[in-house]
Amino acid sequence: MSATPDIKKLMQELKQKGVKYCIGAYVDIHGVPKGKVVPIDHLEHMAHGSERYTGYALDGLGQAPNDDEITSIPDLNHVIQLPWEPKVAWMPADNGFQGKPYPLNTRVALKNVLADAASLGYGFNLGIECEIYVLRQNEDGTLSVPNPNDKLVKPCYDVRGFMEQFTWLDKVATCINDLGWDLYSFDHEDANGQYEFDFQYADALTMCDRLIFFRDMAKHYAKEEGLLATMMPKPFANKTGNGAHFNMSLSDLATGKNAFACDPKDDPRGLGLTKIGYQFIGGILKHGPALCAAFAPTVNSYKRLVRQGAMSYFTWAPVFNSYGSNNRTNSVRVPAGGGRCESRNADGAVNPYLAATLALAAGLEGIREGIDPGAPNEDNLYTISEAARQARGIHFLPQTLQEAVAAFAADPLTERVLGKELRDEFIKYKTEEWNAYHLSVSQWEIERYSHMF
Repeated sequence: MSATPDIKKLMQELKQKGVKYCIGAYVDIHGVPKGKVVPIDHLEHMAHGSERYTGYALDGLGQAPNDDEITSIPDLNHVIQLPWEPKVAWMPADNGFQGKPYPLNTRVALKNVLADAASLGYGFNLGIECEIYVLRQNEDGTLSVPNPNDKLVKPCYDVRGFMEQFTWLDKVATCINDLGWDLYSFDHEDANGQYEFDFQYADALTMCDRLIFFRDMAKHYAKEEGLLATMMPKPFANKTGNGAHFNMSLSDLATGKNAFACDPKDDPRGLGLTKIGYQFIGGILKHGPALCAAFAPTVNSYKRLVRQGAMSYFTWAPVFNSYGSNNRTNSVRVPAGGGRCESRNADGAVNPYLAATLALAAGLEGIREGIDPGAPNEDNLYTISEAARQARGIHFLPQTLQEAVAAFAADPLTERVLGKELRDEFIKYKTEEWNAYHLSVSQWEIERYSHMF
């Protein structure tokens, strides 16, 4: 929507709904939304790039102090009137630079790869499972579970724990459905104070926009209850982390049919996946270590990607670059019935645009090169021997952000898909993040070593 009559019509519709202000929200390298707010009467100007930004003031946009400014171009086909503040309309945005899409914007990068998929006749559908903690932040800054009754060792699906946080859950669920996202399930998740929302998949760009909005929306409703909602990957060492599993499939643009789906009886491996689906998985696994940096992009992410760690039972988190059927010990899972694959590496800190860009590019490479991922792994990979894993060619995913960034830097896919500048920005900021973490001295170190030596 760029024609002036269309924009004026939208402006009138929004005014009639009570909108006074508009936000064009683009994201930085971390997936954190940024933007200016304009009065509704200036929406037409913003839609044509009136709002300019000093890119040097933001992470990962590759600018120096002397560079020309970037602009923000709102996507007027994805407008959300804030349910809690109907005077404000939120819309995802791309960055522009000197009249062209800015290649260091991750939403622009995703659009580029979606165009590549379309040239092959495919659309990219994506569903993201939103796991999230609702916690109390104590005066000393620590986090705790606000419900004293939510203390089961295995609280997953606990009805009592769900109902005792019903006010917040109802606000979030109502918002999701009022926005037309089609919430089909939500529950108490595997940790105390943790919940999951599952809503209908959509085209990848729309789903990424929704995840960005979901994070802020969930935080707002938690704040109304005096609480903190967080998709931080691992808030507690002894509890399950927050995943944001990517459920992926390709659609045939000519027919609209799912290009991954077939009757399990017609699949020699019995998973209900077409040859194209397996090749897509082959590409994901080929580039698994590099993709891990985008799916799990923080120091804290790798506290989640462990088999057990400080927990009394397995974490469910993927630690192996492998695939299988309905088996959650693989990093890539084909859920029951087939027709899609699920990457379980992705966590709540993911920049969805960046991760979706690289995942789609890797999958398309798998199709172009006809990569066969081999037989699916059906065993509990947490417990089989190292020798058995090596015999199958199953390797560990990166175990720290430093390892993941090294894999990202070494894989030619990242520069080919993102361009050298965006690739280098990601490496720069994530290396700085690792170094800052590594140079800090934790309370654990003080308690362990100060009296030992």
